[in-house]
Amino acid sequence: MRRDHFTLTATHTDPSADGVPTLVLQYDGPGGTLTARLEDETGQVPDRSDIDAAFRLQTPLSDDDATGVFSVSRRLTGDYVFEAAASADDILAVVDAAREESGEYSLRIERPGASPVTVSLETLLVYDTGGELLRQQSLVPGGVEL
Repeated sequence: MRRDHFTLTATHTDPSADGVPTLVLQYDGPGGTLTARLEDETGQVPDRSDIDAAFRLQTPLSDDDATGVFSVSRRLTGDYVFEAAASADDILAVVDAAREESGEYSLRIERPGASPVTVSLETLLVYDTGGELLRQQSLVPGGVEL
């Protein structure tokens, strides 16, 4: 799977709008490939305890059109499930909206030939171009130490 098989957008980021802040990931690559990476050995799709999400900037956050890579990995093994190019504005809008709401956001994964997968998450770690955690821009639940 290549990054260009994915399109990532943000929805429900306006505090006055209804709905949970959501990152929508549309996959248009080879059918079955993403499903095979998402499902575990028993055929179950992931839930919040199975995956972690992160965003690594590829350009400085101060750039007007800052971009980076959004990634999802398996929590226990660290194996990447997928990576997608993303706008820093979309990621930060979801982080800000989640902070104003319940502290959670949704990740909706739309895949060809299969039902969408929606996972509710509480953590989204944001890293700068050098790999340093940007704690103020990250979504980290209370009581979690990094």
